[in-house]
Amino acid sequence: MRIALLFACTLLAGCAMPVRDAGQAATFFIVRHAEKVDASRDPDLSESGRMRAQALATRLADRDLAAIYATEFKRTGQTAAPTATEHGIAITPYPAARPAAEFATQLKAAHPHGNALIAGHSNTVPAIVAALCACDVAPMPDHEYDRLSIVTIDADGHARLTVERYGAASPAP
Repeated sequence: MRIALLFACTLLAGCAMPVRDAGQAATFFIVRHAEKVDASRDPDLSESGRMRAQALATRLADRDLAAIYATEFKRTGQTAAPTATEHGIAITPYPAARPAAEFATQLKAAHPHGNALIAGHSNTVPAIVAALCACDVAPMPDHEYDRLSIVTIDADGHARLTVERYGAASPAP
């Protein structure tokens, strides 16, 4: 009787544990906003920036995005807008001044699997990427707009960073 009870308890405990699919991964696509019309505090995207935003939407068209995040500034929202339209999802705003480690923790908790796009700024994107992958990330010069950082976190929490380029090459400084 005790053995049967122990066996039943073991089966019930096994049912209560979450099942982890070894193939599940979270993938975060992190970009700086596209080119802007001027150096004012909250400018719109330039024509080149709008073309880059469309190139991002094309690049991510075959990805099943669960969420899109952009800071409160127009240029990040405008960069993410074509992708949001393509996928039929709303852009979730986040404060540009939010500490990268705190934001990365929120992203990992909200998206343990699936894909998310994050649009930020040259002075915030490297820190967000570094916080997501727990790796070293090169600073982003002010003239760089074509970097696409892809952080993939597997079901065991191991992160991998891949850096690609999208759209037209960034202009030389």
